[in-house]
Order: sequence, then structure tokens, then C-alpha cells
Amino acid sequence: MVAADRVAATVIQGVHGRRRVGQGDAFWQYRPYRDGDSANQIDWRQSARSRHLFVRETEWEAAASVWLWRDASPSMQYASLRNTDTKAVRAELITLALASLLADAGERVTVLGSGMRPTSGRIAVRRVAETLFDEARSGKTPPSLPPLLPLPAHGTVVLVSDWLDPLDNIEAVIRHYASGGVRGHLVQVLDPAEEDLPFDGHVKFEGLEAEGQHTIRRVEGVRQAYGARLAAQKEGLQRLTRSTDWTVHLHRTDKSPQTVLLSLYLAMADLRRLTAA
Repeated sequence: MVAADRVAATVIQGVHGRRRVGQGDAFWQYRPYRDGDSANQIDWRQSARSRHLFVRETEWEAAASVWLWRDASPSMQYASLRNTDTKAVRAELITLALASLLADAGERVTVLGSGMRPTSGRIAVRRVAETLFDEARSGKTPPSLPPLLPLPAHGTVVLVSDWLDPLDNIEAVIRHYASGGVRGHLVQVLDPAEEDLPFDGHVKFEGLEAEGQHTIRRVEGVRQAYGARLAAQKEGLQRLTRSTDWTVHLHRTDKSPQTVLLSLYLAMADLRRLTAA
């Protein structure tokens, strides 16, 4: 939680324009009067300073409900470098930092599949952390895909995984939630070795989910084909999210988590702004 709050504090400094117009008490901005605006919206004091009429806009204050999920399956327990987080640790950090950001912004958050209703405030962040901790220590093997549950329309899900499952299985998850009016964001977390395949020569690979072993005598000979396969997977994710107005965000564990978190946070704000409009 300390690390997540530190990441969130850095990200919040780079956030601009998250506020959106709506029904509330907090002043946001003045804008020129438009046909159809009520006379009650006109700020006569501001208008008296110029030759134009201005409307006083307030900030949208309706809180959103966000369900968070991170992949904790065995394949996420991988790190190719000694001083780099495993994919599971980085996915958990991003999830907790996002929960911290959202809670501080007044949104309601919870963990998808926990059975707990979304709540706001710092207690919500603690509940998310405790839920993730309990899941990791349960002794059960977590699935690599999120559960398909009924959620209220206009809710939001944020799903963090390496997203290396077959695209048909991932599409089923996206279609399930999108068809119910749920907005969504995918975060793909990959280890640098998974992206670059930096190995040379004779290498034996062993799957973390009982896939067995596979030996490649000249890894450099398959690097190009491997890269094309991974690129096709990423493009498939982009295609699936574009068709449902979801977003997808890519992250490597040797990069700063602040960058992907800022991108994700701003995308969530933009999507809500468009929906409110």
C-alpha cells in the first residue's frame, strides 16, 4: 500500500483536466452563453466585464463504481531480471495505485469477484489491498481470466493481466461486460524477455502452468516469428477493445508504472466525460 500510494502521488501531479461539467457545487469554469442555455445559468457579474454573456459551470460530482481485477495465475509469477518485479507484483501495484487514485477522487472501488459493494475513501483502498492479499494466500490456483459476473450498467471494470490467453477467450470476457453497458479498460503487463526474446542458442523453456518443457536449439532463429505472433496478439487486443469503446494499455515491468497508470487514469476520465455528455 505504501508503494502504491507513492506511485499514485506521483501520477496525480501529472493529471490535468480530469474534472468534467455537471451538476455539483464546485466551480469549474466560465464558458460563452449558447442557445438553449437557461437564463439562470448566466453569471451576470462575469458577463458585465465584457460584451458577451458567460455561463458558470460546476464540476460533475456523481461518483462512479469501479471493479478492479488483476491476474494472479501462475504464469504471472515470472521475472527475467533479478531486480525487476514479477508480472504479478507489478499488476498488483498498478491495481492498488489505481484504487488509491480513484478513492481520492471520490469514486467507489472494489475487487471484481469479491462480493463486496464498491465503497469510497481510504477504507476502500484498504479493503482492496486486504482482498488481494487474501486471494494470494488462499492456496487456490487463480484463473488467468476474470470471472463473468453481472454488473450494473454504466459501471467500469479495469482488468490487469498479461493477456496472453487465446483471443477468443478474451473476447468472451469483453463481450460479456460490454453487452451489459459496462465500460472497461485492459492493462497488459509483460516482462521484457516476453517482448524481446533476448535468448540465444540452445534454450529449454518450461511453462508455469503445467504446459511442460520445450527446447529450441537456435532461439535466434525463431525470434522474428515470435515477435510477429506477439504483435498479432497485441493487435487483437486493440481490435477487440476498439469494437466496444474500451481501451487497452501496454506496460513492461522494466518501465515505470507511473506512465501506464497516468495513461489509464486519463482514459477513464475521458470516457466518463464522453458518457456524461
